[in-house]
Amino acid sequence: MKAETRLGPELALLALLALLWGSSYLFIKVALRDIPPITLIAVRVAIAAAFLFAVLRWRGEVLPRESGDWRKLFVQACFNSIGAWTVLAWGQQYVSSGLASVLNSTSPLFVFLITFAVTRHESVSARRLAGALIGMAGVVLVIGPQVLSGMGLQVAGSVAALTGALLYAGAAIYGRKLNHLPATVTAAGTMVCATMVLLPMALILDRPWTLSVSPSSAAAAVILAVVCTGLALQIYFRLVRTLGSMGVASQSYLRAGIGVVLAIVVLGERFSAMVAAGLACAIIGVALINTPERRQDGVSRGER
Repeated sequence: MKAETRLGPELALLALLALLWGSSYLFIKVALRDIPPITLIAVRVAIAAAFLFAVLRWRGEVLPRESGDWRKLFVQACFNSIGAWTVLAWGQQYVSSGLASVLNSTSPLFVFLITFAVTRHESVSARRLAGALIGMAGVVLVIGPQVLSGMGLQVAGSVAALTGALLYAGAAIYGRKLNHLPATVTAAGTMVCATMVLLPMALILDRPWTLSVSPSSAAAAVILAVVCTGLALQIYFRLVRTLGSMGVASQSYLRAGIGVVLAIVVLGERFSAMVAAGLACAIIGVALINTPERRQDGVSRGER
């Protein structure tokens, strides 16, 4: 199939992924009222694993049996959930949510640099670099340039947020090693690995059986696990295969914009000209990153 004919649906899925992960911040905020961060992450991955296993049974698919596949799934889980989610949760204790969002949106830049300097597994053209920079500028405009003023005040928190973005970049690049597995199998396998690590941590550190959890926090945790994790990861691993590492990482620009739009719609915050300009830059950046390269003979890279 030609790259142009499949680009539209894939970009629609990219926007849906950004919506799912962008809305996750609202559910996390509600869930954290009664659930400590490590326990929330453990609940998130455990319920997501159960949900994805049910989807596997429904589709007649099975988890991989090769030990090599499970080693790769564990590494992917360390990048995409065990490492990134934990370090970001820690970092957000020390920096504002706005600054954390900006720093966490740098993953496409990390993907570009790692690809250019190390892996060389996909295109690293000037157009894609321009897309990464324009998209990053859009995130800053959407959230507000003033958030950057706090970057030097809490160095540890800022470094943690950047480390989370670096781990997300590693997940987008390493995820291609699992392209031989169906997206649902990869998603389920990574959540199983994450559960095996995070659930014992939560039991030891937080003693969750002593917690008193309200219905709203419990509902938020379930929605976070099933919709924002289980469903989202199936889309994510499909896009790793179809859009590539930098393409799937570009959702972070849309995610930041969607988070602000949701705040405007749900919380009644003001929609300003700066937010509009930022959203436009984010969309332009994503378009530049994901538009197929064309060779001089008129054949796009994705057609071969």
